[in-house]
Amino acid sequence: MVQVCTNGTRGSGDGAVVPLSPGAMADSAAEAVAVGASDIHVHPKSPCGHDTLSPKAVAATLEAIRSQIRVPVGVTTGAWAEPDPAARVARVHEWTVLPDHASVNWHEPGAEQVAAALLERGVAVEAGIWSDTDGAARFAASPLGPRVLRVLAEVTDQDPETAEDSARELLAALTVTHGRPVLLHGEEGGTWPVLRLAGRLGLATRIGLEDTLFLPDGRRAASNAELVAEGLVQYERTLRSS
Repeated sequence: MVQVCTNGTRGSGDGAVVPLSPGAMADSAAEAVAVGASDIHVHPKSPCGHDTLSPKAVAATLEAIRSQIRVPVGVTTGAWAEPDPAARVARVHEWTVLPDHASVNWHEPGAEQVAAALLERGVAVEAGIWSDTDGAARFAASPLGPRVLRVLAEVTDQDPETAEDSARELLAALTVTHGRPVLLHGEEGGTWPVLRLAGRLGLATRIGLEDTLFLPDGRRAASNAELVAEGLVQYERTLRSS
């Protein structure tokens, strides 16, 4: 499974190719699915371009995407979008249109409560485990672990020379996954080395403008679709050679 991460926390300063409006996110996601993405991760945006969990923005984003494609769509619940844990839980309960899944960063304050609120509403949970946090240990001890959709192993090391080693260390730290599948991905300079490692290990992965603006040869990507197409080439090449 290759997930497309359409925009992340990026904004207008990152260039016009980053989709920020519901319509632009829908168009970009549809193009990515057409070249092989099978799942979508998106950050709904406020009118000023910041990540938000507001019911209006979440509904508009999901409705726009679902009007064009029929694959699972997930949203972020990152603490940067709503720092107060209680307010984050309240936002989940206020959603009028529900995503298929939502990512919860297990190292963030209130992660268990947010995950419980999502599960209560019938929204699947991606457990985000960052490589530079105690998320793996927290997840191992979590009673909600067996109920999540998958583990999102996020390598925050952006150095292309060391990101693969950091990814292996993160996977080793995930001694308990509660039997859930793992999606492995990197970011910025670490994106492509980690994606290729995911291919060698046969793990699900993701690619998109949230994780990197650049292709493996250093050229700036023109779209999420271009990143997904190249990601599949890189993934399948390393999978065959493993």
